[in-house]
Amino acid sequence: MSHQDTIVALATPSGVGAIAVIRISGPEAIARAAIVFKSISGKDLTKQKTHTIHLGHIIDGEKVLDKVLVSIFRAPNSYTGEDVVEVSCHGSPYIQQQIIQLFLRNGCRTASAGEFTLRAFLNGKMDLSQAEAVADLIASDSEASHEIAMQQMRGGFSNEINRLRDELLNFASLLELELDFSEEDVEFVDREKFEGLLAEISKVLKNLIDSFALGNVIKNGIPVAIVGEPNVGKSTLLNTLLKEERAIVSDIPGTTRDTIEDQLAIGGINFRFIDTAGIRETVDVVEGIGIQRTLQKIEQAKVVLYMLDAEKAKNWKSFDEIDGLLEKFPKKSFVLVVNKADKLSENEKSKLISLLPKNSGAKVHLLSAQRGDGVDDLKKMLLNLVNTGALGGNDTIVTNNRHYSALLKALEEIQKVRAGMQQELSGDLLAIDVRQALFHLGEITGEVTTDDLLGNIFSNFCIGK
Repeated sequence: MSHQDTIVALATPSGVGAIAVIRISGPEAIARAAIVFKSISGKDLTKQKTHTIHLGHIIDGEKVLDKVLVSIFRAPNSYTGEDVVEVSCHGSPYIQQQIIQLFLRNGCRTASAGEFTLRAFLNGKMDLSQAEAVADLIASDSEASHEIAMQQMRGGFSNEINRLRDELLNFASLLELELDFSEEDVEFVDREKFEGLLAEISKVLKNLIDSFALGNVIKNGIPVAIVGEPNVGKSTLLNTLLKEERAIVSDIPGTTRDTIEDQLAIGGINFRFIDTAGIRETVDVVEGIGIQRTLQKIEQAKVVLYMLDAEKAKNWKSFDEIDGLLEKFPKKSFVLVVNKADKLSENEKSKLISLLPKNSGAKVHLLSAQRGDGVDDLKKMLLNLVNTGALGGNDTIVTNNRHYSALLKALEEIQKVRAGMQQELSGDLLAIDVRQALFHLGEITGEVTTDDLLGNIFSNFCIGK
């Protein structure tokens, strides 16, 4: 793929709309646009200043295709760092395709997925982690995911990595210098200061690695499984949370045979609620398959809401019925949701809460799914169960699998250097591991890249971005 030619693509979603934007980028972008654009005021497009907008018509020979606005961005002051033209036309799919085909006939090439952002990276307009944040920003569907993507696109993550890399690079240079004076047994690196730097880098890398657990669920949504015996109100709770009749509600036990999933944003974070088949002994083959899927969803969930009917809860003397699940999934956040709690007296409620095993980490929540009592409090509890403290500050949160992998590898190399320092290894051996750590940090920001890596990253972008 050549990055010196001029590319064109639809930058807005395909389909009918009020307007559509067609983007052109490359050394001949303005000249190619000038061939097919006729200004209302007779202006020559090639002579216009950057960041100007012009009204006119797109002409195909003698045929007028549309009345448009053409925006000009001259290199290097554009998204890609090249000359860029954006044509705002009417949102008819026919008009969009006619204009794009006209540009293709006049020397442009169809842009590949993510090629505009790839060119921005190659032209130094952003580093690789910022480029990846563009895709995350487009895909963001909650306040939290949007906030994380914006922070990364502004360079928050890049600045952190570059600071560590620069400090490590300074010591690496001194270690390399020692190799030139190996016969004189001269040390240029203050070992004590170097150990302090390695300790700081290890701490920062560990914090970034730990943030991935939060970043991953924010990016993909936090899965919450609603489980329990048949007919305790699981589907009613899902419908009440979503404020729509998403699941079938019936007095007949075993109505839900398969899992039903839907998303709800709470406090700017997406939660994926999963209504599951009731857990019970059954000879029904189909219902049995549903129960197996319920157990699979518990395995995948971050939070498990185990529902219980208040009438049954009155007679409880222990939590034996869910002890098996607590033992099988010890790392899950369990909430025992007692439905129809409006039928319990205050004494019965207190007694029920006191039965909860203190060492289980589980919580009890009382509500009425049908009436909606206690549902808002349940939402607050779910938000508190997720460690969102980092979102309140300016902490960097890692959401990208590639970054996570590179951070793990960089930390491993740093730990090797620290171990080598304790063993009083020579500078040449320490330098090998330092170089590897620098390599993995460079992978994140794009200081170190390969064509395969870039192809893999930008192939996941949408066409036109």
